[in-house]
Amino acid sequence: MLKNLEPQVVKEMLSDGQEIAFFDVREHGQFGDGHPFFAVSVPYSRFEVRVVEVAPVRSVRMVLYDNGDGIAELAGARAEVLGYTDVSIMVNGAAGWKAAGFTLFKGENVPTKAFGEILELEFHTPNLTSEEVVTLTKENPNHIIVDSRPYDEYHAFNIPGGICCPNGEAPLRIGELVPDPETTIIVNCAGRTRSILGAETLRAFGVPNPVYALQNGTQGWFIAGLKREEGATRSYPEAPTSEEKLSVLRAQAKARADKTGLNYVEPEEAATWLADPDRSTFLIDVRSREEYEADGLPNTRHGLGGQLVQAIDLWVGVRGARIILIDNEMVRAPMMANWLYQIGHDVHVLNGGVDAMRGVKIPKISSSYLNAIPTIMPSEHLADVQLVDIRSPRAYRAGHIEGAVWSVRPLLEQLGLNADEPVVVIASDDDTAALAAQRFGELGFSKISQLSGDAASWEAAGLKIVPVTTDPADDETINIVYHWQHRNNPNGGTLEAAHAYLDWEIGLVDQLDKQERASFRLSSL
Repeated sequence: MLKNLEPQVVKEMLSDGQEIAFFDVREHGQFGDGHPFFAVSVPYSRFEVRVVEVAPVRSVRMVLYDNGDGIAELAGARAEVLGYTDVSIMVNGAAGWKAAGFTLFKGENVPTKAFGEILELEFHTPNLTSEEVVTLTKENPNHIIVDSRPYDEYHAFNIPGGICCPNGEAPLRIGELVPDPETTIIVNCAGRTRSILGAETLRAFGVPNPVYALQNGTQGWFIAGLKREEGATRSYPEAPTSEEKLSVLRAQAKARADKTGLNYVEPEEAATWLADPDRSTFLIDVRSREEYEADGLPNTRHGLGGQLVQAIDLWVGVRGARIILIDNEMVRAPMMANWLYQIGHDVHVLNGGVDAMRGVKIPKISSSYLNAIPTIMPSEHLADVQLVDIRSPRAYRAGHIEGAVWSVRPLLEQLGLNADEPVVVIASDDDTAALAAQRFGELGFSKISQLSGDAASWEAAGLKIVPVTTDPADDETINIVYHWQHRNNPNGGTLEAAHAYLDWEIGLVDQLDKQERASFRLSSL
């Protein structure tokens, strides 16, 4: 049975030392407009799929909140169907949190971004402005620009001449990429956090080179009126293979881990933790996607090291959960664990890496079973059905079947459709369609199916595809985080949006209260 909790009680629970899953079940755009510091986004539109990924233990304390509109109760009922036994609703939702005197933070990945800003303030991270980098590149040929983002972000646009080497890969590969200890290294990202963390990762690792963060990343470059490169394909080199080199890197990582106070866990103990029905434990492989797909262990999660630090809430939704990081050389995992520990997580490194865990039984990762719904071909007669398009608002605006209305799971009841008439759901994936069908079933609909194919096949079948520019209206597209829009798009970015984003990120530290600030535990270089 669902319980109700006042915001003050929830606030106290967040620092009582016990596990808690504090979930915002509003859509992602609503989350981005303002949420509690430790809240994790688990939108109702995908709730049953995501909740079991980020909170696998069914006995975990779970607190849900919404906008006071009943969506949390709907999600809570679904959580109980999935077997969760301790589910509560925060009274009056996000508005109740604010009314209690607590801050609602805009944006995403707020704890890590706030940590990055504190890190820069405390460690005085060396940095260069875009103009200073331009001067340096002209005067000092012995330099390199290292882009700390994943390849797809780098490939979209980057600082001219930069080479892609994500933060999680840098400790292992920087010596191959920059063999000369005199080479000046400039680390950039799209904004601030990953530049700071990238530079501080190299400094903490003991790299002898001069290391700088590019102040404000590609956005600072854009604000300075400088042209960004698009479509670049330069990437990091192969990792060293000689045991001589690896042993040196391993020793550097171990020295950092010891200074931070990290714990190394043996495979057998890790397996025991993973099998514990009363404690949340996540085993995450931080290697590259290619390595993970080649020989990753069954029933492990993959999180590219730098992105894992940047957005840990995409993988782990339980505050106080145990996190075990794994690689295959004992360099990347401890260096990324170093940051997760300082951010405040209970993180450990698997001793011996991937190979040491082979042969050890790893419990199956929890998943949610969804009832498939019937499909209908675009060539079938659609004149007498109610078409509901639950793809992204951008996809709907780009082109939708004439007569289809846009919606999202929490808004389906507002459509005013006839429950006696057939409904055909148009979705980008089967899970979202199945969850929308579940909600339609609750609302009394019985004839629900999913349209197969995509826009091209619909048009080929003779269906008219129409674009729109303002439908749905921006204030209705609750699943888009407009906080990010137009800040860094090479084809449509605006200076105003870029400045606003940077001001937001820099201003996070001043918004922290004592509880939020105390969650970090910085370890000196």
